[in-house]
Amino acid sequence: MAHYDLVIIGTGSGNSLLDPRFAGWRVAMVERGVFGGTCLNVGCIPTKMFVHAADLAAVPGHSACLGVDTTLDGVRWADIRDRIFGRIDPIAAGGQTYRTQHPDNANVTVYAGNARFTGDRTLEITPNDGSAAETITADRVVLAAGGRVTVPDIEGIRDVPFHTSDTIMRVPALPRRLVVLGGGFIAAEFAHVFSSFGVEVTVVARSGALLRAEDRDVSTRFTELAQQRWDVRLDRKTLRAQNHDGGVRLHLEGPNGAETVDADLLLVATGRTPNGDQLDVAAGGIDTAPSGHVVVDEYQRTTADGVWALGDISSPYELKHVANHEAKVVQHNLLHPEDPVAADHRFVPHAVFTSPQIASVGLTEQEAERRGIRWIASTHTFGGIAYGWAMEDETGFAKVLADPDTAQILGAHIIGPQAPTLIQPIIQAMTFGLDAKTMARGQYWIHPGMPEVVENALLNLPFPE
Repeated sequence: MAHYDLVIIGTGSGNSLLDPRFAGWRVAMVERGVFGGTCLNVGCIPTKMFVHAADLAAVPGHSACLGVDTTLDGVRWADIRDRIFGRIDPIAAGGQTYRTQHPDNANVTVYAGNARFTGDRTLEITPNDGSAAETITADRVVLAAGGRVTVPDIEGIRDVPFHTSDTIMRVPALPRRLVVLGGGFIAAEFAHVFSSFGVEVTVVARSGALLRAEDRDVSTRFTELAQQRWDVRLDRKTLRAQNHDGGVRLHLEGPNGAETVDADLLLVATGRTPNGDQLDVAAGGIDTAPSGHVVVDEYQRTTADGVWALGDISSPYELKHVANHEAKVVQHNLLHPEDPVAADHRFVPHAVFTSPQIASVGLTEQEAERRGIRWIASTHTFGGIAYGWAMEDETGFAKVLADPDTAQILGAHIIGPQAPTLIQPIIQAMTFGLDAKTMARGQYWIHPGMPEVVENALLNLPFPE
């Protein structure tokens, strides 16, 4: 039975833990799939590369109003796909090669297989190649095994050739029609990508709005815009899926009764779940929340002594930048157990790379209401700034929430071009305690520049006299 100073399960953000300071440690890494985790292989990076291509393909639909007549001559799906994975796949393979063959990793053993707990810091590894299982033990274990897509319990869905975010980006050819099941950020991003490439897109959502977790004004605006672009079916219950005419047919129940929707491909984008259950974490004395996430304290320690967790397996945010932050916290705490640092989850931002782009940080209005927090809010449109005139943007806006007494920024929500970039100064202000009044008036804002939409939202906050 091999014993290690440290075992790391998962090679997404978990792969960033090791640096020269661990050279004297005996380390094992366990990966059942491809090195690099969700973000590199099936998440953030490839999807945004597709989004960038989709943004370019969508230019002709807007340029005419600027007096510029452009046309889309064609979309070479295979070239787009192969450019993206032609870069990503070698990076994933290179990460594995580095850990298994480079002299810097002579102290690291990589197990290609599934890990599950059988006791305190005791793991059974089942190799992918079918060879005999092996049991290993460790002084310390880090869980960085991420999450997986979920598929709803719908009659017949396992009998139709559906796709998820794990597989849709590698389809051999563009379909003529795509139905997207789900109304969250994955659905919104892929609907944008495929519709920009000329695919007829239908979005089927259970709720009465898309992106309903966003601030209600953002969700409402995005839903209105999506309905102009796609066939959006809200308040629909999906009853059954079946093969039909070489494609897929969904049977729905909606406000007006029964209906069907047909497509060549079905994308199931109804959420993700953490992988703790697949590791049998309970056998290792590790508690999980009702959501399935591994329970951690502020230092990313689990309920089992000597076991840490980071990323999607334990974080309800399920964001790569959160996983990276938590990895730095765990790294420090492994090396300096006598002087631990806490993770900072006060102001976690996120973005949705659909069209228009969306970014958010802090409280939404509905969250403030639910928690009984007093707030004031201000909204400023892109069309109300000079650069917005240049772009002829008539739909985007920035919204800021602040404490009426202290002027501290409570939240910000932007829908419009470059929203993830524009929100960054607000994240900085919230993190370092810069209040809305000081932020608005205490610095120069380039004119004409897109950040003026943030400046004006701040200036228009209705503080009491």
